[in-house]
Amino acid sequence: MNMSANSAAATMASLAWHAQIPARVGRHMLLKAVGTTVFITLFFVAYFWVLKNPLFAVTTMPLTWADRAVEFWPPALPAYLSLWFYVSIPPSLLHDRRTLNYYGIAVGVLCLVGLACFILWPTTIPPLLTGADTSAIALLQGMDAAGNACPSLHVATALYSCLWLQRILAEMRAPAWAHASNWIWSLAITWSTLAVKQHVFVDLLGGVVLGVGGAWLALACYDQRLVRRGAAI
Repeated sequence: MNMSANSAAATMASLAWHAQIPARVGRHMLLKAVGTTVFITLFFVAYFWVLKNPLFAVTTMPLTWADRAVEFWPPALPAYLSLWFYVSIPPSLLHDRRTLNYYGIAVGVLCLVGLACFILWPTTIPPLLTGADTSAIALLQGMDAAGNACPSLHVATALYSCLWLQRILAEMRAPAWAHASNWIWSLAITWSTLAVKQHVFVDLLGGVVLGVGGAWLALACYDQRLVRRGAAI
């Protein structure tokens, strides 16, 4: 790590946690904005191509007790849609260029693993909302078709972002309520996938494994990089 990066990190660490937010967001802002936009665009191009061009027979995911227990609830739609803002929070709070690049590569690998699952095992959910659609849900279904079901990348990216954000909040010395709010938001997104009937419980479990496993591996490798970098200073 060079002296300017050390100085920037020391300055950032000296600030109160809430004062770090604008300082962190302002670092490499153009790279974050352009990188996030390009990443999401490329992801959706690949996602919908895989969705519309299955290489193998499409499997319909089974229903479980959890799917019958969680009733269709349209007010959960804002939580479901909030994912696209939520996933932008962790990278926006990274102030170090190397860490930002690492995060982008790591989340890219996570999405590629998910897309590989969809290619090798195309899945869909059974029709769950026949005769029950509201206009908002009908619009959602038009944008987010029932395929590419398992693992749920909605769940995987929510939990992956949650665990990274927990680490960042800890570095910022954020209070307990900020950590709790992070967990509540990510779990609300996870639950909403069942409440708006875009996924079934098996999809959710697959997303948990992918998201938590991916975050654990990425953060473990990140910690090793920090140790090696510290030893080299």
